Amino acid sequence: MKINADLHLHSKYSMACSDRMELPTMASEASKKGINLVATGDCIHPKWLEHIKEAALDDETIRVNNTDFILTTEIEDKFRVHHLLILPSISKAEELALEMEKHGDIRTDGRPTVRIGGCEIASIAKDIGALIGPCHAFTPWTSMYAAHDSLQSCYGDMTGYISFVELGLSADSDYADRISELHRLTFLTNSDAHSPMVNKLAREFTQLEVPEVTFEGVEKAILRKEGYGPTLNVGFYPQEGKYNESACIKCFTHYTMQEAVQLKWKCSKCRGQIKKGVRDRVNELADLDEPHHPDHRPPYIHLAPLSEVIMMALGHASINTKGVQSAWNSLVERFGSEVKVLLEIPAERMDFVDRKIVNAILAFRNEEVIIHPGGGGQYGWLELPAKIKDDSTPSKTEKKSMDKKDKQKSLFEF
Repeated sequence: MKINADLHLHSKYSMACSDRMELPTMASEASKKGINLVATGDCIHPKWLEHIKEAALDDETIRVNNTDFILTTEIEDKFRVHHLLILPSISKAEELALEMEKHGDIRTDGRPTVRIGGCEIASIAKDIGALIGPCHAFTPWTSMYAAHDSLQSCYGDMTGYISFVELGLSADSDYADRISELHRLTFLTNSDAHSPMVNKLAREFTQLEVPEVTFEGVEKAILRKEGYGPTLNVGFYPQEGKYNESACIKCFTHYTMQEAVQLKWKCSKCRGQIKKGVRDRVNELADLDEPHHPDHRPPYIHLAPLSEVIMMALGHASINTKGVQSAWNSLVERFGSEVKVLLEIPAERMDFVDRKIVNAILAFRNEEVIIHPGGGGQYGWLELPAKIKDDSTPSKTEKKSMDKKDKQKSLFEF
């Protein structure tokens, strides 16, 4: 069976997280999004683990309002590298908590910082049967490739046990598959959400073919055993990331890598620090001029949350306007979930909302959007082409759909 999974987010016990990040709210919002399996996040935080136990059906099964959860935690090591651990059971989460408490404070923050490195964390993960991989591997502040130049440098003798890499909002498959050492790994796209809002939870997700919605099923998919595995990565354009291009962290002036080196990473306008962007960091690390996707790599679809697509289409300043909320509710209530609206529903079936919204959805499906890259801590932004905004003229893609009924009508018809 195919499931949509968001395997990295946080609870209300993590810093800078919404108080609404509780299991019932997360389950309700995930259902609206079309997500079948959600990470618990923060599963070694004592108070959060107690909440998880209250919702659990047994040691391995956590289900709230027909939404399944899987035990996860993010851990920051002594080099400020973040690691994602996916655990098989509550009892194993308790074991991990006891072990990590020897190396750091697990009570103050849902995402604890420990005084050991990636190799030691991976060894502990192996001992309890957990899956492990680097979180948001390319971000320039708290990631594997910020602190290390290779998997081996980060994980040492445990490198062979690493089974996945989380791309994060900063990268996609094209970026990561220019680095040969990543070819054997499964790529995960997750939200890292700190809020259950519809534009945060599952803003990135991974579609997996699994035998069952259990840890063992997810493990088979991530390890690509018995014919199971990822079938789709869905996420942002990497240019939307706030550190995509090298730029000043004060005034956000963008620089090429050559310019930044010549300026010794000091902004020529305000003397602020120029932060190396993900694009330039990938160019440093890459041993391939072009991405080479291994046979097991699924397609990567660039999307934005439906509320943001509607906001762009209508020209509104917020996703919370009446117009955006009304259109979002109408589409989700009619078709069951946001994922179905964004990826599956043919244009002609959405004719009850403003044509501009339909055109915008089709523009994303066919990657016709204009991208303005981010940098220096300022997010990039997307723009719809002028012809897409014209509600009186069907888009190029819609014309093809109307003229040739046998053509692709959804992104699942590869």
